[in-house]
Amino acid sequence: QVQLVESGGGLVQAGGSLKLSCSASGRTFSTYSTGWFRQAPGKEREFVARVMWGSGSTYYANFVKGRFIMSTANYKDTVFLQMNMLEPEDTAVYYCAAASRPGPLLTMVGAYDSWGQGTQVTVSS
Repeated sequence: QVQLVESGGGLVQAGGSLKLSCSASGRTFSTYSTGWFRQAPGKEREFVARVMWGSGSTYYANFVKGRFIMSTANYKDTVFLQMNMLEPEDTAVYYCAAASRPGPLLTMVGAYDSWGQGTQVTVSS
């Protein structure tokens, strides 16, 4: 019911920055939380950040260490992930996802109902 499209990925050198965007359409009013995940080759998809729409609060994975900032525009229609001080370990396909219901596991892949196609982020050393 929610369509998500990511953009903004690309190639950047270590220490550089990228800003990812996620555009949502459809029944976005039903979205409880929007999250960012990433998946490197041969690795499990892992949580990066999420926003809780009811409160506007954001939450980040421990590995972010203050380097990333999640922000929004046009309420639930647009979500950004500003990534600074990028490291080669950040190389992955980044996905945005929408959860249609509340729950205690909003850092887990299974909590989200809709997913974008992903955008590739490559950080060179």
